[in-house]
Amino acid sequence: MSFPTSPEAMDAEWLATVLGHRGKLSGFAAAKVGTGQMCDSYRLTLDWKDGAGGPATVIAKCPSHDEASRNIAKLTGTYVKEISWYRELAAASGVPAPLCHHCDIADDDIDFILILSDLAPARPGDQLAGIGLAGLAPCIEAAAKLHAHLWDDARLTQMPWLARDNGDLIRALFPQLYLGFRERYAGRLAPELLDVGAGIVDRLDAFLTREPAVRTLVHGDLRIDNILFAPGGDACWLVDWQTLGRGSGAADLAYLVGTSIADPSERAAADRPAFDHWIAALKEGGIDPDAHALWDDYRVGALSGYFMAVFASMNVERTTRGDEMFAVMAERPARQALMLGSLDLL
Repeated sequence: MSFPTSPEAMDAEWLATVLGHRGKLSGFAAAKVGTGQMCDSYRLTLDWKDGAGGPATVIAKCPSHDEASRNIAKLTGTYVKEISWYRELAAASGVPAPLCHHCDIADDDIDFILILSDLAPARPGDQLAGIGLAGLAPCIEAAAKLHAHLWDDARLTQMPWLARDNGDLIRALFPQLYLGFRERYAGRLAPELLDVGAGIVDRLDAFLTREPAVRTLVHGDLRIDNILFAPGGDACWLVDWQTLGRGSGAADLAYLVGTSIADPSERAAADRPAFDHWIAALKEGGIDPDAHALWDDYRVGALSGYFMAVFASMNVERTTRGDEMFAVMAERPARQALMLGSLDLL
């Protein structure tokens, strides 16, 4: 391995070189940023020599310090997916996302480094606080750009890292993970919400093999913790591309709406307006979507937030904030799925 995987392992010469200003960086300081549990991220403040003209700060994304998180990242190809997004897809996609200055990954699929543009003063959304439908408007439009990029495109099958099938792994792990999740959150989530997970277990094969109306590029973890918002909230950037895959764009959208809106009455009224906004944005991007078929994909997609909460919570480093974050990631989509009759479609 010929690259550093933490700020402690970096030196000014390496960093200046990958930023295109070799020999012009005097030094840098690193500070931890974000709350991600699959990776460790740092803001690097750069001390350039006179006239160097490099960025004042960049973001360095590195493997998690937690062994369990690294292990699940290897099993699911998590780090490979994010590196490949920036190498192969980001620039041409038109999706608002950070600029990648440099990326590399080792053959073990664990050791990697990403040097990204710092979008401050943009800040990530707060998953615990949530956000209303009006605040999701730029996110819905950004999602539509992502989904329109490879909508029903043959290239989706030509990228092995994207077409990777983790179905057998999920079938083996998810039922036991759900039992642990149910035990952990028995005092936090209502019984009818915990039972949504049992319904997914009972229909797991149908959930994993259901063919969407249209396949496209999906983020896979499209929630506001993984979105940076400009001050004022009128623009956003999508980040954390570790769950990128092929699937239903409508399910991606349902995940966003279901995990984001904290107020139950507002969330219950948000599904169709959000879906219609997304359909309109797809049309603006040159897509002619079948709204009727995609609405069924949206309804099934309401289960995906709950599914992710179970799978991720039992596989990454446990923290106090993480426990509550995964609780709301299950609670909000569970209510969404019950209202939409999502399990009935399986």
